[in-house]
Formats: sequence, structure tokens, C-alpha cells
Amino acid sequence: MTEYSFRDAFLFRQPILNRKQELAGYQLSFGGSQPLAAGDAAAALCAAYSELGMQSALGNHCAFIGIDAAFLQQEAIELLPAAGVVLELLLDGVADKPTLERCEGLRGRGYALALTGYQGIDDRSRPLLPMVAVIKIDVDATDERQLADLAGSLSRLPVKLLAQGVASRAQMQRCHQLGFALFQGRYFAQAEIVSGRRLSASQAALIRLVNLVGRDVDTPVIEDAFKHEPALTLNLLRIVNSVGHRGSRLGQPVTSLRHAITLFGRRHLQRWLSLLLLAPHGGDCDPARSPLLQVAALRGRMMELLIEVGPPGNHRQRADLAFLTGILSMMPVALGLPIEEILQQIAVDREVRSALCQHEGLLGQLLALLECFDGDDAAGCDYLLTALPGHFDRYTLNTCLSVALRWLNGGSE
Repeated sequence: MTEYSFRDAFLFRQPILNRKQELAGYQLSFGGSQPLAAGDAAAALCAAYSELGMQSALGNHCAFIGIDAAFLQQEAIELLPAAGVVLELLLDGVADKPTLERCEGLRGRGYALALTGYQGIDDRSRPLLPMVAVIKIDVDATDERQLADLAGSLSRLPVKLLAQGVASRAQMQRCHQLGFALFQGRYFAQAEIVSGRRLSASQAALIRLVNLVGRDVDTPVIEDAFKHEPALTLNLLRIVNSVGHRGSRLGQPVTSLRHAITLFGRRHLQRWLSLLLLAPHGGDCDPARSPLLQVAALRGRMMELLIEVGPPGNHRQRADLAFLTGILSMMPVALGLPIEEILQQIAVDREVRSALCQHEGLLGQLLALLECFDGDDAAGCDYLLTALPGHFDRYTLNTCLSVALRWLNGGSE
């Protein structure tokens, strides 16, 4: 695996959710205009762990990495942290003796193995079943009756079933009923848009607060609005008391709402309130648990980072707008409303509006780039990287992803 190959590919990720629909890990893969062989891709992912710091970036989330029979024998696999990865066995035929011995050896070292392309108990799967912790079944390639038969045949084995290629909530719910433990795909980010949908009382209250903060009204006005939302007030006081101003612990606890708003700052307050709009039922704003929040916060942070390598200008102000653009881009999914209707209720900068509605300007181009990146669209990413002003390339995008993931998982970047 050459350094050029590693820098010439996009590091794509697909979320993997558990039965509670919380983020459990990512399927990592490399893609580009010329697809890498399985062995080269695995080698590139091993390099990514050291060069991009993916182990710390992923935090407590596992990385699922495809390993073919040839690369399975490479010692480089053992540079990966056993507790942080699941090795997916990409085996075309029946495993030979060296492959089975290597699998048993890796399992003995604490590595979790996954069997992909499962189509029933046969000569290919039988010797591997006692060694694997996860079995992946491709939902797209399996009809409903066959899916039920495959899941039923494995129900008594001590393995987790992973549904691959889940494209809708209906598919997820069906797999959930069949006993699947893990679900791979971006079905949770598919918007069910209904024009004119009524917002809940909590969502309407959050939008009012977002508008007040965004319009830079006097602090007493914001304080009064918070007083009508006791749960939000308690949450804000808890956050400010726990982390203090800009991450440093405070010498004295904050008990005044006005003091908390001042210490937290308008910029952070607007971000926090916007993320709350994406939280399930408007309540839980922990990005590590909600996959939709994870995508929104990650997209916002990546846009913020990409601004810094763009054309010269007021990076601080544009970075704030970039972060807000990334968060708001996921609002249609969370609220079930077209972005145009959402922006009728939330006051935003004209540049942010143009980016969200027409993908215009630098913010609009960056948003389109990250939408392609989230969708594993290598050709779209290449086209937009070429069109963007500044020093943008594949390696820049991969690096921003790693830095943003580290920030999302509690790092300092």
C-alpha cells in the first residue's frame, strides 16, 4: 500500500446502530475514482489509524474493517486495537487451513470477527461460525422470507446479527422484529417531509429561543424566555456548572440564569439550542447517542474546519456561519419540514439561507461536498473539490473528518 494510494482515497463511513437506535460504530471504507482492492483498502485503513489518529477519533465506537484472505495473514492487522475494531472476513470461498488458524489466533488475541455475505449454513460458513461474533446479512440481496429463515437459523447461536444495507425505517423495524442486534445504513437520516406539519410545543419554544439568540437581543429578554422553559433552564445551568466557560471549571457554581447565559456565550448558546432541535423528542443532546445529532454536529464541525483552508477572509465569522449551516442542513429530517418552511421560522444570515436552499456560495459548495461525502459519492466529492477555491483535496477532507470525530468524542480539537 503506497502513501499515494492512502492520500488518493476518501475515507468513507457508514453508521452502525444498535437496537436502541444509538450509534454503535462505523463501517469504514476507502473509495475513489479507481476502487482499491480489498487488501489495499485494509492496509489503508490500518495506516489511517496511525496517521489520522482514528482510534482516539472514534472514541468508544467500534470500526468495522473489511479484511480479505490475503491481508488476513499480514502482521499489520495486529497494529489495530483489538478493543476498537471488528474484522470483517471478506472470503469468497471455503476458508483453507491457514485462514482458519489465523482467524483462531486473532480471536485468541481478543479481536472480534464478523462474517460477511452470509447466505445460510454451508461449507463456507460452518467452520467460521464458532469463531465469529457478528454475522452480516445484506438486506438488499435477501427477500423477506429468506431473511426470516436466515435469522431464525442463527437465533440460538451466541452471535450478533447485523442487517447491512438498511434503507428505510420499515426495513429496520422488520429486522428488529427478527432479532437483529445491529443495523447498518443511513435510514435514520432519510427525511419524511410533510409541508405544513405542526411543530410540538417544545420545538416551537426552542425555535423562539434560537431566534432570540440569533437576533442578539438583550440578555434579560433571553432570560425571560428561558424562565418559561424550566427544563431547558435546568439543563443550561447544569452544563455551565459542569464545564464552566470555554471548558475550564469555574471557581464558584453558577446559580443565576443571567450569569449562565453570559458565561456560556451567545455563539455556544445558539449552537446548543440548534442541536437540541435535532435531539429525539427535543430532549437528549448527547451526540454520542443520537446518530442524527452525530451527523449534524460532525457536519457542522467539518464545515467549520474546511473554512480554515479556504480562501482568505474573516475565518472566525464565516466559521460560525459554516457550523450553523451544517447543523441546520439536518433540520428537515428532525422536524419533517422543508428547509424553506424551517427558515421562515428561524432567522439566519443570507449566506446561510442561500447555502441551505440553493447550495450557493462557498458555504453551499462545502455543504454539497459533505453531503456527497456522507453518501459515499467519490465522483461527486472529486468534482466539488476541484471546483472549490482554496487548497482542498481528498487528504484534507479525511483529516477534517478525523479531527471532527475527535472533537465530537470529547477531544480538545
